Amino acid sequence: MSINLSKGQRIDLTKTNPGLTKVVLGLGWDTNKYTGGGEIDLDASAFLLHQNGKAKDEKDFVFYNALIAYNGAVEHTGDNRTGEGDGDDEQIKIDFQKVPAHIQRIGISVTIHDAESRHQNFGQVANAFVRLVDETTGREVLRYDLGEEFSIETAIVFCELYRHGADWKFQAVGSGFSGGLAALCRNYGLSV
Repeated sequence: MSINLSKGQRIDLTKTNPGLTKVVLGLGWDTNKYTGGGEIDLDASAFLLHQNGKAKDEKDFVFYNALIAYNGAVEHTGDNRTGEGDGDDEQIKIDFQKVPAHIQRIGISVTIHDAESRHQNFGQVANAFVRLVDETTGREVLRYDLGEEFSIETAIVFCELYRHGADWKFQAVGSGFSGGLAALCRNYGLSV
Protein backbone atom coordinates (compact mmCIF):
# COMPACT_ATOMS: atom_id res chain seq x y z
CA MET A 1 0.00 0.00 0.00
CA SER A 2 1.31 3.43 -0.97
CA ILE A 3 1.97 6.10 1.67
CA ASN A 4 0.59 9.61 1.06
CA LEU A 5 2.99 12.30 2.27
CA SER A 6 2.44 15.93 3.16
CA LYS A 7 4.84 18.87 2.73
CA GLY A 8 8.01 18.55 4.80
CA GLN A 9 7.42 14.90 5.67
CA ARG A 10 10.36 12.46 5.50
CA ILE A 11 10.27 8.71 5.04
CA ASP A 12 12.78 5.87 4.97
CA LEU A 13 13.00 4.26 1.55
CA THR A 14 15.60 1.51 1.56
CA LYS A 15 15.49 0.67 5.28
CA THR A 16 11.73 -0.01 5.36
CA ASN A 17 11.72 -1.52 1.84
CA PRO A 18 14.57 -4.07 1.83
CA GLY A 19 15.80 -4.80 -1.68
CA LEU A 20 14.62 -1.44 -3.05
CA THR A 21 17.48 -0.46 -5.37
CA LYS A 22 15.80 0.93 -8.48
CA VAL A 23 13.00 3.49 -8.32
CA VAL A 24 10.95 5.46 -10.79
CA LEU A 25 9.80 8.94 -9.82
CA GLY A 26 6.64 9.62 -11.76
CA LEU A 27 5.62 13.26 -11.99
CA GLY A 28 2.21 14.36 -13.19
CA TRP A 29 0.01 17.43 -13.53
CA ASP A 30 -3.03 18.86 -15.29
CA THR A 31 -3.66 22.28 -16.77
CA ASN A 32 -6.06 24.22 -14.55
CA LYS A 33 -9.41 24.34 -16.33
CA TYR A 34 -9.72 28.09 -15.65
CA THR A 35 -6.50 29.14 -17.42
CA GLY A 36 -8.02 29.66 -20.86
CA GLY A 37 -4.48 29.81 -22.26
CA GLY A 38 -2.50 27.46 -24.41
CA GLU A 39 -0.66 24.28 -23.49
CA ILE A 40 1.63 24.40 -20.49
CA ASP A 41 4.90 22.50 -20.97
CA LEU A 42 6.27 21.34 -17.63
CA ASP A 43 9.74 19.84 -17.42
CA ALA A 44 11.07 17.51 -14.74
CA SER A 45 14.73 17.78 -13.70
CA ALA A 46 17.07 16.08 -11.24
CA PHE A 47 19.93 17.85 -9.47
CA LEU A 48 22.63 15.53 -8.09
CA LEU A 49 24.01 17.27 -5.03
CA HIS A 50 27.31 16.95 -3.22
CA GLN A 51 28.01 17.24 0.53
CA ASN A 52 27.59 21.05 0.37
CA GLY A 53 24.08 20.70 -1.07
CA LYS A 54 25.18 21.98 -4.49
CA ALA A 55 25.70 20.47 -7.94
CA LYS A 56 29.31 20.85 -9.16
CA ASP A 57 28.74 21.13 -12.91
CA GLU A 58 26.42 20.07 -15.73
CA LYS A 59 27.22 16.37 -15.10
CA ASP A 60 25.12 16.72 -11.94
CA PHE A 61 22.02 17.97 -13.81
CA VAL A 62 19.55 15.64 -15.57
CA PHE A 63 16.79 17.14 -17.74
CA TYR A 64 15.25 16.87 -21.23
CA ASN A 65 18.55 17.84 -22.97
CA ALA A 66 20.81 15.66 -20.78
CA LEU A 67 18.88 12.48 -20.02
CA ILE A 68 21.46 10.32 -18.20
CA ALA A 69 24.00 10.91 -15.41
CA TYR A 70 26.70 8.68 -13.98
CA ASN A 71 26.24 5.68 -16.30
CA GLY A 72 22.54 5.35 -15.64
CA ALA A 73 22.46 6.20 -11.93
CA VAL A 74 19.82 8.81 -12.83
CA GLU A 75 17.86 8.76 -16.07
CA HIS A 76 15.13 11.04 -17.44
CA THR A 77 12.82 9.03 -19.71
CA GLY A 78 11.95 11.96 -22.02
CA ASP A 79 10.05 15.21 -22.40
CA ASN A 80 6.23 15.35 -22.39
CA ARG A 81 5.20 18.73 -23.75
CA THR A 82 1.47 18.70 -23.00
CA GLY A 83 0.77 16.77 -19.79
CA GLU A 84 -2.19 15.16 -21.57
CA GLY A 85 -3.66 11.89 -20.34
CA ASP A 86 -3.73 10.14 -16.99
CA GLY A 87 -0.81 8.89 -14.94
CA ASP A 88 2.79 10.05 -15.05
CA ASP A 89 3.63 12.86 -17.46
CA GLU A 90 7.40 12.52 -17.02
CA GLN A 91 9.58 10.01 -15.21
CA ILE A 92 13.03 9.99 -13.66
CA LYS A 93 14.63 6.65 -12.84
CA ILE A 94 17.21 6.25 -10.08
CA ASP A 95 19.43 3.23 -9.46
CA PHE A 96 20.68 3.71 -5.88
CA GLN A 97 23.50 1.18 -6.43
CA LYS A 98 24.95 3.29 -9.26
CA VAL A 99 24.75 6.68 -7.51
CA PRO A 100 28.37 7.68 -6.75
CA ALA A 101 29.29 7.98 -3.06
CA HIS A 102 29.99 11.74 -3.43
CA ILE A 103 26.35 12.40 -4.38
CA GLN A 104 24.48 12.91 -1.10
CA ARG A 105 21.10 14.24 -2.32
CA ILE A 106 19.02 14.22 -5.46
CA GLY A 107 16.63 17.15 -5.86
CA ILE A 108 13.63 16.54 -8.13
CA SER A 109 12.03 19.65 -9.59
CA VAL A 110 9.52 20.73 -12.20
CA THR A 111 9.67 23.98 -14.16
CA ILE A 112 7.38 25.63 -16.72
CA HIS A 113 9.11 25.85 -20.09
CA ASP A 114 9.20 29.45 -21.42
CA ALA A 115 6.99 30.53 -18.50
CA GLU A 116 7.96 34.20 -18.74
CA SER A 117 7.33 34.64 -22.46
CA ARG A 118 4.08 32.63 -22.25
CA HIS A 119 2.93 34.43 -19.05
CA GLN A 120 2.42 31.09 -17.29
CA ASN A 121 2.87 30.03 -13.66
CA PHE A 122 1.94 27.21 -11.28
CA GLY A 123 -1.35 28.92 -10.48
CA GLN A 124 -2.42 27.56 -13.88
CA VAL A 125 -1.47 23.98 -12.95
CA ALA A 126 -3.66 21.54 -11.01
CA ASN A 127 -3.28 18.06 -9.54
CA ALA A 128 0.54 18.10 -9.51
CA PHE A 129 2.07 15.05 -7.87
CA VAL A 130 5.20 12.95 -7.53
CA ARG A 131 5.06 9.24 -6.82
CA LEU A 132 7.85 6.81 -6.16
CA VAL A 133 7.54 3.32 -7.64
CA ASP A 134 9.73 0.25 -7.10
CA GLU A 135 10.96 -0.32 -10.67
CA THR A 136 11.43 -4.05 -10.10
CA THR A 137 7.94 -4.84 -8.75
CA GLY A 138 5.91 -1.90 -10.11
CA ARG A 139 4.58 -1.22 -6.58
CA GLU A 140 3.91 2.43 -5.71
CA VAL A 141 5.81 3.08 -2.47
CA LEU A 142 4.72 6.66 -1.82
CA ARG A 143 2.92 9.63 -3.29
CA TYR A 144 3.09 13.35 -2.61
CA ASP A 145 0.29 15.57 -3.97
CA LEU A 146 1.37 19.21 -4.12
CA GLY A 147 -2.06 20.76 -3.65
CA GLU A 148 -3.04 24.17 -5.00
CA GLU A 149 -0.80 26.41 -2.88
CA PHE A 150 1.24 27.89 -5.73
CA SER A 151 0.37 30.96 -7.78
CA ILE A 152 3.17 33.06 -9.31
CA GLU A 153 5.93 30.42 -9.10
CA THR A 154 7.47 29.04 -12.29
CA ALA A 155 9.61 26.31 -10.70
CA ILE A 156 8.98 23.89 -7.82
CA VAL A 157 11.27 21.52 -5.96
CA PHE A 158 8.90 18.56 -5.53
CA CYS A 159 11.12 16.36 -3.36
CA GLU A 160 14.63 15.31 -2.42
CA LEU A 161 16.08 11.85 -1.97
CA TYR A 162 19.03 11.75 0.38
CA ARG A 163 21.53 9.41 1.99
CA HIS A 164 21.32 8.61 5.68
CA GLY A 165 24.23 6.31 6.43
CA ALA A 166 23.86 3.34 4.08
CA ASP A 167 20.17 4.05 3.45
CA TRP A 168 18.18 6.43 1.25
CA LYS A 169 15.30 8.60 2.49
CA PHE A 170 12.66 10.73 0.77
CA GLN A 171 11.58 14.23 1.75
CA ALA A 172 8.45 15.94 0.38
CA VAL A 173 9.71 19.52 -0.21
CA GLY A 174 7.09 21.48 -2.18
CA SER A 175 9.15 24.69 -2.39
CA GLY A 176 8.32 27.22 -5.12
CA PHE A 177 10.60 29.62 -7.02
CA SER A 178 10.04 32.47 -9.43
CA GLY A 179 12.52 32.79 -12.28
CA GLY A 180 12.04 29.28 -13.72
CA LEU A 181 14.84 26.87 -14.46
CA ALA A 182 17.55 29.55 -14.22
CA ALA A 183 16.57 30.36 -10.62
CA LEU A 184 16.50 26.68 -9.74
CA CYS A 185 19.95 26.09 -11.28
CA ARG A 186 21.39 29.01 -9.28
CA ASN A 187 19.75 27.64 -6.09
CA TYR A 188 21.57 24.35 -6.65
CA GLY A 189 24.93 25.96 -7.47
CA LEU A 190 24.95 25.90 -11.27
CA SER A 191 25.62 28.99 -13.35
CA VAL A 192 23.33 29.54 -16.33
